[in-house]
Amino acid sequence: MAQFIRLSKAVILIALCASSPLLAHVKLAASTPAAKATVAKPGKIVLTFSDKIVATTVKTDLAMVSMPGMADHPPMKMAGYTTQMSSDGKSVTLLMKRALPVGGYVLKWSAAGIDTHGAAGELPFNVK
Repeated sequence: MAQFIRLSKAVILIALCASSPLLAHVKLAASTPAAKATVAKPGKIVLTFSDKIVATTVKTDLAMVSMPGMADHPPMKMAGYTTQMSSDGKSVTLLMKRALPVGGYVLKWSAAGIDTHGAAGELPFNVK
């Protein structure tokens, strides 16, 4: 009986270890610019995820939230960009049609991994 219990524990442990990659959900691993960074007029924004994401689930919303000399600037949606997936399926690049003007920005994003579990977040940054 004791041998059966040890064997059962070993089988359960192996099953848990083998399935752990399947339990991991996609998350933002890195970004350019980095969160809260101040950068010189970027021509692109890159979001890099921990695992492959499904291109059709990617949503982005870039807004200018502050502007020099304008107190209480309401968020202004920025629409002058296109998105492009990387060949490995782990990165999304927002290509700006024009350099972003000086100010504060927030990029809201959402995406789902190949496991269909979604992730979402915000990337605040400043342009000098």
